[in-house]
Amino acid sequence: MPYPYKNEITGDELVAEYAPLIKGKTILTTGVSPNSLGARYVETLAAGQPKLLILAGRDLAKVNQTAEAINKAHPDVQTRVLQLDLSSFAAVRKAAAEVNSWDDVPVIDVLMNNAGIMAVPYKICEDGYESQLTCNHLSHFLFTNLILDKILASEDKRVVNVSSGGHWFSGIRHADLNYDGGKTYEKWNAYGQSKSANVLFSIGLAKRFGDRGVLSYSLNPGAVMTNLAGHLDFAPGGDLETLARVSQLTGSPFGWGDREMLSHERGIATHVFASFDPALKEHNGAYLLEKARVADYYVDAVHPHAISDIEADRLWALSVKAVGL
Repeated sequence: MPYPYKNEITGDELVAEYAPLIKGKTILTTGVSPNSLGARYVETLAAGQPKLLILAGRDLAKVNQTAEAINKAHPDVQTRVLQLDLSSFAAVRKAAAEVNSWDDVPVIDVLMNNAGIMAVPYKICEDGYESQLTCNHLSHFLFTNLILDKILASEDKRVVNVSSGGHWFSGIRHADLNYDGGKTYEKWNAYGQSKSANVLFSIGLAKRFGDRGVLSYSLNPGAVMTNLAGHLDFAPGGDLETLARVSQLTGSPFGWGDREMLSHERGIATHVFASFDPALKEHNGAYLLEKARVADYYVDAVHPHAISDIEADRLWALSVKAVGL
């Protein structure tokens, strides 16, 4: 599909365009620590005068830094912080219960599931699943379902899951989610599994709740340097060379070594596009690409394992069982 906007579009420009749609809305965003796309997204949205920005993250000190930046630049915009530790289902349930207890917040118009981890050492979280699958997908799946009534109470009802071109590296490993206790673990492959899950989750939401007005999208923001990559080894022979090798082995076009790097302002353009563009109602469940456009599955670099209805149904069943819904 053609680009609906010029290639250099920024989140600021889209917020100005969508300002009438943003004004008065309540948006909950996960992963808003400073120097993240989530932080830039909510800071930019504040210019559109939303009613309330709910800022969720594990480290409340960092979340409060972002809240303070918004309050200083836009003192008329309300913010509320929420502690959300995606490594623990119990913590997710506690956070969801807190949101549901807020009688003064009857609706959530946009849920931006932005938080994530990338290419981390092998770890099994307390609920028994590999950490990237837990933090990037399973906990967001649980959180979304637990606060779904507040989303359904909105007229807009959008859920956005931030994925990545890294979805290419792996589909859902149904027979070996935990990499045989770490024996078969490759951190970029595990990242790919979790990013495929983000795309499939959006398809599942659209299929199950689209008839009740829920619009759900996944997106690839493009290559942006943020704190997500702060732990990576950029030295020769380090993580980027491993990434290039995994790209070669999986036939992925995302080696990232020669990819165009986007600024934060351009990186969040697709976040804003997914959250408010009215034309997207015709594309429920779609995967969106950097620079704010709907992916053309016949032309763009989208792996079939991430957009399969069959895989979306299998992942939904797997996720329901995993989180105990």
